[in-house]
Amino acid sequence: MQLLRILDPSYLIMYPFSYFFSSVHVSDRIKAFREAEKQLFEFAKTRFADHHQDESNHHFELFDTPIEVPSVVKEGTAAASCQVHKDAAADTYSLHGVKVINKRLSSLAEEATSTATSTISPAPLVLLHGYANGSLYFYRNLMGLSHHFGSIYALDMLGWGLSSRPKFDLLIADNDNANDDDDDGKISMKTKRKVTSAESFFVESLESWRKHHNLPKLTLAGHSMGGYLSVAYAERYPQHVERLILLSPVGVPEQKEEDASRINSLPFHIRAMFKTFRYLFSQGVTPGSFLRSLPYSKSKGMVDGYILRRLPAISCPEEREHLGEYLYQNSMMPGSGEYCLGEILTPGAFAKIPLANRIPNIKTDNEDGLEVHMIYGERDWMDWTGAIEAQRSCYEKRMEWESSQDQIKQENKRQSATQLDQQTDSGAASSDTTTTSNIPPPRIFVHGVKDASHLLMLDNYQEFNAALIIAAGGEAKLPSNMPRPIEFVCDEVARSTSYSSRSKRDVVGEEEAYNFFRGGLKFNKGRKQMAGKDDTGLEEKKVDEQLS
Repeated sequence: MQLLRILDPSYLIMYPFSYFFSSVHVSDRIKAFREAEKQLFEFAKTRFADHHQDESNHHFELFDTPIEVPSVVKEGTAAASCQVHKDAAADTYSLHGVKVINKRLSSLAEEATSTATSTISPAPLVLLHGYANGSLYFYRNLMGLSHHFGSIYALDMLGWGLSSRPKFDLLIADNDNANDDDDDGKISMKTKRKVTSAESFFVESLESWRKHHNLPKLTLAGHSMGGYLSVAYAERYPQHVERLILLSPVGVPEQKEEDASRINSLPFHIRAMFKTFRYLFSQGVTPGSFLRSLPYSKSKGMVDGYILRRLPAISCPEEREHLGEYLYQNSMMPGSGEYCLGEILTPGAFAKIPLANRIPNIKTDNEDGLEVHMIYGERDWMDWTGAIEAQRSCYEKRMEWESSQDQIKQENKRQSATQLDQQTDSGAASSDTTTTSNIPPPRIFVHGVKDASHLLMLDNYQEFNAALIIAAGGEAKLPSNMPRPIEFVCDEVARSTSYSSRSKRDVVGEEEAYNFFRGGLKFNKGRKQMAGKDDTGLEEKKVDEQLS
């Protein structure tokens, strides 16, 4: 257990002397990181391609895009300068990433566009990594996903990977972009502004990147923290999001009183770890800053142990070595984006402004509302029940919206009849007075990937790919023997006759979800206890994995 190491006095004594242990020059870190990236890049092109895929039909490229400095960065100060690319222009940053183009699909899409016919390929897929990760965390997925997407962009978000890394010293945003529909007055304006500033650091950089590449629509998919930030982007720029796909996103459910009591009921050593973590969190200590405080042997050993323990699906020593080096060098470079942690989340990994209350309010120019797909691993430590609650909320809002539409139609019909009588009497020409109402709330779909944990894109990459392609409307293109995820719905949706799945498979309800997801044991604790089942050990394991 990694956090047991934090309780070791030698680790805590070392932390104040981090400066002396971080003596490797940044340029050497970048060189090592690029080498690890190169190896994973090659794996993406060769090891994880289907036997019938022709590599020559795909264009792979590592690229950098100049972007505008986000408005929340304190310009004109040392903090605004990139800490890794010292020779970069002071008034611009850059986003690094990997691009995959399926030449055949891209040419068909261009031909369809030029002839005004329906496109073959969906909007370009943009992949955002999770906390302290990078674009090449999707190395197992890029070739497989290119079955369906003509263009794929996996990005190092601002402050991570080889993108610019300014210090995370931000201006506190005004309330213009703060979400006022999410909390019923439970969240202070100060908290809202700090959260908005942290989100803007990433959201504005992504929007600047989109403008540079002239992409009117995105299929936006984010993992963990990347999922959270994808929602923040969709709130701000819904007109550019064709579909929103959240991959085990952090920050969905609201924190409840039972969450605190659950921690208090766990064994002493788990509670001690959590209290230690909470203290370090309150002091602004991030996983990256803690690693940078340690000697090489200890910090590298912690990362290698993490890869070995959390990713048993990676059995090849060479692959494990390069992924470990990629993660290690990413964490050892000067901290930037990682410091969003305390601005956005609480120590228990709950969002200060939960997504479950924000997703139902996302507006879009799609007349049927935004499609949101939420995908979790079977052994995911992220709480999937927030997705079910968000789906329930969106479903209820859609029912209210449909009811209001019926009333509007009746009123319009009555007004039209009255105006027709008046026009007939006066001989005036008829005019169309039908009003258009707001777009309906989003539709949420929940999927479960078997034999996978939080890092589902690596644990079970084939079923993960299938889930993402299904979310983008491409199930018909999947090979018949390709494993499919399971789709879950809340009980209200399961009873509805109006629900239309995006999958050809049957959907299952909450009871089956409780049995599928490990995380459901907490949500369904009363039912399990009534059945005489003790989930304490499993809850202990879940919290331990979350902290480590």
